[in-house]
Amino acid sequence: MAETETPRTPLPPLPPGDRLEVVTSWDADVPYQAWRPQILTPATFRPAAPPHVFAVANQKGGAGKTTTTVELAAAWAAAGYRVRVIDGDHQEAALSAWLLPQYPDGQERRSLRSVFFDECTLAEASYPTRYERIDIVPSGADLQRVEYERPIGAEQALAAALAQEAEEAGGRSPYDVTLIDGAPSLGLVTVAALTAADEVLVPIKVGGLDMKGMASLHRTIRSVQRKTNPKLRVAAVLLTAWDKSGFARELAEQVAGDYPEAAVIPIRRGVRASEAPLAEQPIRLYAPDAAPAADYDQAAAVILPGREAAA
Repeated sequence: MAETETPRTPLPPLPPGDRLEVVTSWDADVPYQAWRPQILTPATFRPAAPPHVFAVANQKGGAGKTTTTVELAAAWAAAGYRVRVIDGDHQEAALSAWLLPQYPDGQERRSLRSVFFDECTLAEASYPTRYERIDIVPSGADLQRVEYERPIGAEQALAAALAQEAEEAGGRSPYDVTLIDGAPSLGLVTVAALTAADEVLVPIKVGGLDMKGMASLHRTIRSVQRKTNPKLRVAAVLLTAWDKSGFARELAEQVAGDYPEAAVIPIRRGVRASEAPLAEQPIRLYAPDAAPAADYDQAAAVILPGREAAA
């Protein structure tokens, strides 16, 4: 990994605040008007342990993939884990524009595209961000080349790069958590991310179009399980922009049925939280009292508990 002398901002714990109740089942008899957001952790759910690789996937744009990646990374970094995020989205407003990789002067800049075309290792494409314990593999518009040039072995490229890195580090990944932020499509880069991951995290914006798009994602995940990554599981479904409605409840119940092994986690709306990308800060720094900051912090603790909780 390239070094930098730029001071890095620590990510502090959040102040005490409103936390969601964690339940193993929902009470179907409660009318939605009286229904409060709750985190569902069914009996089949198993928290992760480091080192772990998560793919964040949904082919629908605006579902909250990048926000989910940034906030979970920030929460795990604040809990003491060493985290790397991989930008699998070529769009300019994606992960790399939010977390701003710190490139060293006078050296060639590598990216995820470089890894796919076997021009460098994953470690050589990893750069510090401005935040302690978070590194990034950046991407830009040239990542689209992977989709139309289709380099040999592209579906397995990320899995192979991660395996090589772990082998060179003595058999274990140098990162406790790796998060791969997928593009708003189910193309080759997203399939490579799912192939490389231990588990997938699925953000879904509470809305009708997102609900309809779940069928395509479901088919892609099942296809990857059959063909390239039989160990892949859905760790959690995060219901972003959550508000109290009969539709929100219907969506929650549907995804709980589709993925019975997964946690289902509401992420409440927050006006100030939507400003965090423009400020180039995680929500937990920009608006630490906002409900989404607390919800993502709690989601991180459920999906992969902090060191003290896991001990």
